[in-house]
Amino acid sequence: MSIPSQPTAPSLRRLWSFVRPYRWQVAMALFFLLMAAATTLAFPWALRRLIDEGLATGASSDTLLLGFAELLAVALVLAVFSAARYYTVSWLGEHVTADVRQRVYAHVIEQSPTFFETTHAGDVLSRLGQDATLIHTVVGSSLSMGLRNLVMGTGALIMLVWTNPWMMMKVAALLLAVVLPSVFLGRRVRRLSRASQDREADASAVAAEVLNAIPVVQSYVAEQREARRFSAMSAQAMRTALSRIRARSMLVLFIMGASSVVLLWGLYQGTLSVRQGTTTAGELGQTLVYVLLLGSALGVLGEVYGDVLRAAGATERLMELLQTRSEIQPPAEPQTLRWPENGVSVRVEHLVFAYPSRPDRPVLDQLNVQVTAGQTIALVGPSGAGKSSLFALLSRFYDPQAGQILIDGVPIAAMDPRDLRRHISLVPQEPVIFSGSVLENIRYGAPDATQAQVEAAAQAAYADEFIHQLPQGYHTDLGDRGIRLSGGQRQRLAIARAILKNAPLLLLDEATSALDAHSERMVQAALQTAMKGRTTLVIAHRLATVVRADVIWVLDHGRLVEQGTHLSLIRQGGLYAKLAALQFDSLEHA
Repeated sequence: MSIPSQPTAPSLRRLWSFVRPYRWQVAMALFFLLMAAATTLAFPWALRRLIDEGLATGASSDTLLLGFAELLAVALVLAVFSAARYYTVSWLGEHVTADVRQRVYAHVIEQSPTFFETTHAGDVLSRLGQDATLIHTVVGSSLSMGLRNLVMGTGALIMLVWTNPWMMMKVAALLLAVVLPSVFLGRRVRRLSRASQDREADASAVAAEVLNAIPVVQSYVAEQREARRFSAMSAQAMRTALSRIRARSMLVLFIMGASSVVLLWGLYQGTLSVRQGTTTAGELGQTLVYVLLLGSALGVLGEVYGDVLRAAGATERLMELLQTRSEIQPPAEPQTLRWPENGVSVRVEHLVFAYPSRPDRPVLDQLNVQVTAGQTIALVGPSGAGKSSLFALLSRFYDPQAGQILIDGVPIAAMDPRDLRRHISLVPQEPVIFSGSVLENIRYGAPDATQAQVEAAAQAAYADEFIHQLPQGYHTDLGDRGIRLSGGQRQRLAIARAILKNAPLLLLDEATSALDAHSERMVQAALQTAMKGRTTLVIAHRLATVVRADVIWVLDHGRLVEQGTHLSLIRQGGLYAKLAALQFDSLEHA
């Protein structure tokens, strides 16, 4: 991923849309910040009064006590405003960061599968985690500190110029000479910050990939190899991070070192003026504190500048995700379809489709098929024939390069994709089980379903028996990706989920491939009940499903080469008959 060379300000300016809803909190934070800075600037003034009026002139104890009381009052007021500022900006940082995470996450999960063909999940998680944390650091802490020290440093400089204008004008001119090199070094820090975050995301992507495939990794005894691969990625990320750290250290060194030299020169000039009698001891003490305030403010600003530069890189990476646009967009005026409770008709016309990552290799080529409402169609063919790709197009995860799909005469490209998918039940070959309870997983497609409806769907999918054997039954937590279930149990839960959704179009992609013979018979009976009155497309190789289909489509290299019933296709002696002879030993005896 390339490193953008955009300026820092536009990168952070994009955060304003997230900060704008909290403008009253921002106003309060700025008020507390300004009051804290003003109180800090009042401290040297109170100190000068104490020295000149309470110490140097031999004033009474009451006067001396009054001077110390003024200092104490300033300190207490400073503590109150500082605490209020800290709470307000921290509250603001938490809310803004949460809003950024939520909006980016909600946006990412709406992207089409094309997005995830080129973007690693680990990279997305890195942006939602580490990058959002950097933004939180700036919004909830560093930016406030920077503004406070900017106000405090500016105020201190103004007071120094007011007390000794000619000398401090020369100091201010020298301070300006510090700014230009700082900007140059800052740009390098920002570029390295972005590169460091990208390398950390690469390492996270590798870790996420391996952790999601632990059984495979261990079965091939690849633990040490994967550990070495992750170590190499981490080492690369560390080298980039060290380059960033060196550049940022040089930035801080230059800002603090150059500023200290200039300010100490100014203080030296002030000391000479006391010796010459043109300045009082109190004024010198006041000048000394203002110099310290200005020096510390510049030092903090150097640190904050580094944090802001890192946050700029993090903001770019998050905003890149928000700027992505899914290829699948609803039309401006989507056509509505009165979805019947029973099945729908499906017509595929001259369909041509190639995956975006392989545009020169079409997986469907001039496909023309038709399904009447309530019909059950079995799709068979060799691997790579385009069966699962047709399901992806029916769900409009992709758009074809040519041709169209119509449901009850309405092109799906003219529908709202969400409305289309609400009326499709899909059981994938590799069922997805979410962390959470059995009840939540079955209810995933129908969140408002009652417990009784969930149990009825589970019984229909022959899942009720094993569910009751779980420790808490329907309330048992299934762990990450349903790791506590067997493959057959996961498939039965996925089938129960589809049955409960009760959509007019049912897509089954090898939905019984992980079932044993006994369970398959029960699930096949349940599916036959679920498919009644529903339009069903089934990708299957098993005899029970294929034989019972109304029509069998035989696909090869993205084309429909044969269609008909099981017996008619056997008599033709074509590709289906060859596949049957290879895959179903008992097919000819059916």
